[in-house]
Amino acid sequence: MDLVAGVKRVIVLMDHVAKKKDGSIDLKILKECSLPLTGVRVVNRIITDLGVLDVTEHGLKLVELAPGVTAQDVITNTGAPIEIAI
Repeated sequence: MDLVAGVKRVIVLMDHVAKKKDGSIDLKILKECSLPLTGVRVVNRIITDLGVLDVTEHGLKLVELAPGVTAQDVITNTGAPIEIAI
């Protein structure tokens, strides 16, 4: 089933990184997806525990930070280039 067919806006709510048992992290927001996709180029916004990113035709745009989080924290924990718009 295609969960995103015909919708006007797709918002993804997720943890920004995956924390491993050994304390290390895996970046979850990457430049290119390696998993099977429900839809291609359909996500408009990503809301995580670190902030809010809009997905534009030019890439990711940081539009809001969670309390106590810096733009550098988001950049460090994201595997794709980010435009800062705050």
